[in-house]
Amino acid sequence: MAEASKVTLSYNDGQNSIELPVLKGSLGPDVVDIRTLGKTGMFTYDPGFLATASCESSITFIDGDLGQLYYRGYPIEQLAEHSDYLEVCYLLLNGELPTPEQKKHFDYTVMRHNMLHDQIHNFFRGFRRDAHPMAVMVAVVGALSAFYSDSLDINDPRHREVAAFRLIAKLPTIAAQAYRYNRGLPLSYPKAGLTYAENFLHMMFSTPVEEYKVNPITARALDRIFTLHADHEQNASTSTVRLSGSSGANPFACIAAGIACLWGPSHGGANEAVLKMLDEIGDVSKVADFMQGVKDKRYKLMGFGHRVYKNMDPRAAIMRDTCHEVLNDLGLHDDPKFKLAMALEKIALEDPYFIERKLYPNVDFYSGIVLSAVGIPVSMFTPIFALARTVGWISHWSEMIGDPTMKIGRPRQLYTGAPRRDYVAIDKRK
Repeated sequence: MAEASKVTLSYNDGQNSIELPVLKGSLGPDVVDIRTLGKTGMFTYDPGFLATASCESSITFIDGDLGQLYYRGYPIEQLAEHSDYLEVCYLLLNGELPTPEQKKHFDYTVMRHNMLHDQIHNFFRGFRRDAHPMAVMVAVVGALSAFYSDSLDINDPRHREVAAFRLIAKLPTIAAQAYRYNRGLPLSYPKAGLTYAENFLHMMFSTPVEEYKVNPITARALDRIFTLHADHEQNASTSTVRLSGSSGANPFACIAAGIACLWGPSHGGANEAVLKMLDEIGDVSKVADFMQGVKDKRYKLMGFGHRVYKNMDPRAAIMRDTCHEVLNDLGLHDDPKFKLAMALEKIALEDPYFIERKLYPNVDFYSGIVLSAVGIPVSMFTPIFALARTVGWISHWSEMIGDPTMKIGRPRQLYTGAPRRDYVAIDKRK
């Protein structure tokens, strides 16, 4: 990060002013460094932090106007096509792609940590059977610090590394157990010799009485979903993890905070909303009327457009091909729900109304269809998002903890409440 130039902020009196440095990153817009502004008694006002860089980071870069997403400088399209999720995990954590030997060791270490402490299984039994899997995820991940107290020293790089491995490895196990407990199924265990995605499918769908055979196309699709959701810069949940971590909280508590934030329907619940929308439309014959209703502002179109991407979501094109691969393999192109989804897609890609407004299908539209086709219930969509995003969260958390300039997060406010006033005894109030 280098100083590019300076800007001058002048006050209304025309006499006072302050110079603020302009900082230049390796990609993206320059930023005005306002850290000294507070000394003047003034602050900036930016609800939602739409124009505020909260940190310096070298992990992920997004250009929404150009539709670009880079992990450590690598375009997401290349990683989704040539890499796998655990290699992407190594990249996000360490900054470089691994050598063959490093990859082998990393994969082995993750798989060695995927079992849960046996007493955690008792923890699951304390929930109601109909508890939402995300509620279970928040609680169990937050409780991991009670079971793995040997990796809680955030100032020890080795502790941070072990905590990262444990979180990446155990989140699929926790998510699968939450699903099985919800369905009244016996808890399952990871299986040696399977990939990260294969193991998750095995833990979700295997039974004690029958060998579960993993479909390689399904496993590859799931691995790609994990890769596409591994990180997305300073979004709401990542910012939550960073803010929690700035207080010195342990990594398990910070990731639990991220999961809680992700649970919101405006964040991690987007692909779940796509399936609910499809259910509400009901039949392919009603698609044209529904899309007209979207134009008339009578209906909300879920899974189209994106707050960040003003062009095509770069992840969507990858997920679109994956979606069709899965539907073809499973013979589901004629399924009523998926025919309905494809009819929506066709209109959105051809109708000038949607094209002009850049309301293209986003990654959530296609990932929701894929997960549904695989047999994963809607209630598990956000937990899958959470387990995929864990590596991004822990990478940002670790980057922040290792930054010597880190300070506890303390946003300012524009106070609009009552001015100072004196207490009035209750018998004298009118």
